[in-house]
Amino acid sequence: MTEVLVFHHGYGLTVGVREFAEQLRRAGHSVHVPDLFEGQVFDTLEEGLGYAEAVGFGTVVARGTAAAEGLASELVYLGFSLGVLPAQKLAQTRPGARGALLLEACVPVAEFGGTWPHGVPVQVHGMDADPFFAGEGDVDAARALVGTGADAELFLYPGDKHLFTDSSLPSYDEHAATQATHRVLAFLDRIK
Repeated sequence: MTEVLVFHHGYGLTVGVREFAEQLRRAGHSVHVPDLFEGQVFDTLEEGLGYAEAVGFGTVVARGTAAAEGLASELVYLGFSLGVLPAQKLAQTRPGARGALLLEACVPVAEFGGTWPHGVPVQVHGMDADPFFAGEGDVDAARALVGTGADAELFLYPGDKHLFTDSSLPSYDEHAATQATHRVLAFLDRIK
């Protein structure tokens, strides 16, 4: 069993994020899913990102960091899009991290200290024509991370949908999401 801390995307803590976490639980993992938006779920990504901008992206990351307090340090951090910010920060800076799963986003490693920590495996998942992931530099940050020699994998899926893994959103892509879920579960099974 692996302990996983899951951070939601810019819509908030949707049914789809909860269902993804439940899949991990059914596979035998202990999963924590904090609500970084304090109960708010938005109808559009623009509204959710507007909320995050209004409270401050730093505040959202700080809420994620606070969610890790009181939990064991030996966690795998999983983030969906906006949730990658706290997930990647914690994986890079909190001692004891066991791994990171970055779905549909990746920021340059320099953002949180300059190097990826030795012995912390990471997977990055995104669609090859997603206007956010592929169009805003996230895929380049993921390729750079893989190129560092870290235990890092990048999985690209054909398509242009952002948040393709959330079954409660119109952008859901069942085939790609199923592949990503299998890869995430295999990653978690490898964590000792």
